[in-house]
Amino acid sequence: MTEVTSFLQLVVTAMVPFILAAQGTMLAGRAGVFNVAQEGLMMLGASVGFLVSLKFGGNLVGLVVAALVGGFFGWFLGWVTTRFRLDQFVIGLALFFAATGVASLLYKVVIGVTLQPPLIPTLDDVSIPLLSSIPVLGPVLFQQSAMVYLAFVVSGLLYWLLYRTNHGLKLRSVGENPKAADSLGVNVARTRIWCSAAGAALMALAGAYLPMTYTGTYTEGMVAGRGWLAIALAFFGGWRPQYILLGSAFFAGMEVLALRVQVGGLDVPHQFISMLPYVATLLVMMFALRFARIPAFLGRNYDRESRTSH
Repeated sequence: MTEVTSFLQLVVTAMVPFILAAQGTMLAGRAGVFNVAQEGLMMLGASVGFLVSLKFGGNLVGLVVAALVGGFFGWFLGWVTTRFRLDQFVIGLALFFAATGVASLLYKVVIGVTLQPPLIPTLDDVSIPLLSSIPVLGPVLFQQSAMVYLAFVVSGLLYWLLYRTNHGLKLRSVGENPKAADSLGVNVARTRIWCSAAGAALMALAGAYLPMTYTGTYTEGMVAGRGWLAIALAFFGGWRPQYILLGSAFFAGMEVLALRVQVGGLDVPHQFISMLPYVATLLVMMFALRFARIPAFLGRNYDRESRTSH
């Protein structure tokens, strides 16, 4: 395998947490719910996914339970901001701290303090017959774990849902003009709550992917800012699933490039290398935000009785 092919394969592998977390952010945002708890939900997903896989066997079970736990947090965010019209940003930050704390607590209660943390099997690569033998593209796209394929399928399904179905039209109308959607019979509250839940489930799934792909165990701080970058990616992609999928390649590429430079033996402080993805993100966002189309009702609560926004 050539150096370029190896690099591109790592980029595709690194795209998955960005894709899932940013698509979850986008899904909730298109319904008007601005979730800022990505980093905490990914930590919680990583902890729950690892512990369930370790104690009950099987990565699939861990992924499912992690998604369910994340979905509950998202449901709570959607419900409390819709029912009581509390500030979405404040509740999201509270959930970030809560999820981060629960993630750490669960690990310490189940595993305790140990010098040799237990390991779980990492996800195996699944080679797609015929396609995996294509030069360059084969190893890069068709010799990956099932979660890589799932991330791409989720992106395609979200695009189809939003732009090819009547349900997607209703969902987008809730995030753009809930008053008009309400007048047409769309249940605005239910749409916001369940989109928030589904989006948070994807964020937790993104976190669960990390120990099952990179380390085989859970460590505090392993999300390493990917949750915050997922918010930037949602804006970078204009809150559209197809552009988020493409943008994730840039974010993942910068992450892999920073790691390659760090292990390449260059006489550069590792702190400088670690901040490269964030600097590149900041520079790109300065231009991308000028062209990004943000849902009109993003982060605002809708009061059906008074027909006003908060």
